[in-house]
Amino acid sequence: MPDTPIVFAARADGVRLAYRHLPGRGPTLVFLPGYKSDMQGGKAQALDAWAADQGVGMLRLDYSGCGESDGAFEDGTLDIWRDDVLAVLAAAKIGPCILIGSSMGGWLMLLVAEALGAQVAALVGIAAAPDFTDWDFDAADRATIAANGRIERPSDYGYDPMVITRGFWQSGQSNLRLTGQIGIDCPVRLIHGQNDPDVPWETSLMLAAALRSADVQTICVKDGDHRLSRDQDIALLIDVVGKLAC
Repeated sequence: MPDTPIVFAARADGVRLAYRHLPGRGPTLVFLPGYKSDMQGGKAQALDAWAADQGVGMLRLDYSGCGESDGAFEDGTLDIWRDDVLAVLAAAKIGPCILIGSSMGGWLMLLVAEALGAQVAALVGIAAAPDFTDWDFDAADRATIAANGRIERPSDYGYDPMVITRGFWQSGQSNLRLTGQIGIDCPVRLIHGQNDPDVPWETSLMLAAALRSADVQTICVKDGDHRLSRDQDIALLIDVVGKLAC
């Protein structure tokens, strides 16, 4: 079937944010991609196809500087991308929703959920990576960011190099969430591969402990990697989301 058409939401500064909204019954699934990813990833498209088949609403989006959205990627920060998500949800007139965050998107889903409150019916993290500016950068990395305004790392995910700017790193440090209780009360499901080379699977255990909600489940995939994009991983994701949405 043809893909849902792209629509644009305009930020106050004129930057256009691309999104695809599949109307359907709620709560609407909202997919938040990872760092330097977009709404055309395999997990997002698989969920969209399932949602279309089930008559469930779904929204996919590109943060500014990513995919089809305007802007420069290196201008992005967690605060900016959180506000991008909120702007798109408002433009699309999304009501109750389930936020599904992959990797960095799992950090953003916490920030968005805090902003939206009771509008969020549930959260699903896929290798969620909250606070990675804190635990993934040693003293030498921080010195490089301070001196050069950025750090570059090789990437195994189709782009090279992976660039972290001083602005993004600072926004991460001001949005740490694993330092205390996270005031979110909705159901939360956290899926994490135990062969993840990028985000330690124990991060999901720490996140589960920090969430105030009592309805939190952590699902560890023993042979799963960071992407969790194999057929069996996608089937697991759809099963988890389906139980929350239906």
